[in-house]
Amino acid sequence: MNRKIDVEALCHEKGLRITEQRRVIAQVLSDATDHPDVEELHRRAATVDSGISIATVYRTVRLFEEAGILERHDFGDGRARYEAAPESHHDHLIDVETGNVIEFVDPELEQLQKQIAEKLGFRLVDHRMELYGVALDRKN
Repeated sequence: MNRKIDVEALCHEKGLRITEQRRVIAQVLSDATDHPDVEELHRRAATVDSGISIATVYRTVRLFEEAGILERHDFGDGRARYEAAPESHHDHLIDVETGNVIEFVDPELEQLQKQIAEKLGFRLVDHRMELYGVALDRKN
């Protein structure tokens, strides 16, 4: 479910000032096909601009998150991980042994969640689902 989101364009839409370092961080986020943490974002950004500090990456990530450009995830590995705010809803399956994250959409599951909310007297307005597992073909 890899989809490229133009983080810099989202910044412009939200009226954020784009410095050169923010532009580099936005590009790194746009190019990411995974859910990197701040340290990994810094490592990738530093390959483009060695002058980008880890503090700059932390500040930029916080700014982008507050503006609704990034989503923060905690996949149970003790690290906050990020992805550009998706254009459409998706859920995550996390391999607890490797840390790999698989994005998926299942219309039947979405419908079931709505039905459960209604049965409990609610109209579902949003949700986040994270499944944790190990590969069936992995030897223990």
